[in-house]
Amino acid sequence: MNNLQKKFREKIVPELMKEFGHKNSISVAKPEKVSINVGLSKAANNPHFIEDVISDLKLITGQAPVKTKAKKAISGFKIRENQEVGVVVTLRGKRMWDFIERLVDTAIPRIRDFQGIDSKNFDKQGNFSYGIKEQIVFPEISHDDVNTIFGFQINVKNTATNREEGIRLLKLLGFPIKEA
Repeated sequence: MNNLQKKFREKIVPELMKEFGHKNSISVAKPEKVSINVGLSKAANNPHFIEDVISDLKLITGQAPVKTKAKKAISGFKIRENQEVGVVVTLRGKRMWDFIERLVDTAIPRIRDFQGIDSKNFDKQGNFSYGIKEQIVFPEISHDDVNTIFGFQINVKNTATNREEGIRLLKLLGFPIKEA
C-alpha cells in the first residue's frame, strides 16, 4: 500500500464521512479508475509518433497502452474507418494510486506557469478531466531521450454522488484546486 492510499484510508475517509454525513466508510467517495488518452493526429506527419507515444506512456504508467480505432469514416477530419486515432491506458488498483501520487507530488508542480486546477474540470458526478500539454513533466521521461512531445488527457473517475464531494475528495488527495 502506498502513502497516498494509506492517507486516504486513515485520514481522508473519516473526514469525508463527517463532512458529507456518511454512515459507513463504504459509502464514501473514492477514486475508481484513471484513464490517460492520447490523440494520434500527428501520426500522419511523423511515422515514429505512435511508437514514441506508446513507449513514453509505458514509462509513465507502468502499463501497456491500447490503440483505439475509428468506428466510421469522417471525411471532414480525414479519418478512415479502422484507422488508429488514439491510445488509451486505464489504471485501477495499485497502479492507479501510484499514478495519482506521482501526478500530484511531482508532475503537476513541474508544469510551467501552473495556476491551479479550475473547478470547471469536474462534471456533475465529480469526475475530473485535465489536459497536460507535455509528457516531459513526468520524471520518468528523460529530456535527452524525447523525440516527440505530445499532450494527453487524464480522467479520474470516482464514486462520488455529486460534484462537491468529488472536488473535496481530490482536494484532500492533494490536487491543487483553485477556490471558485
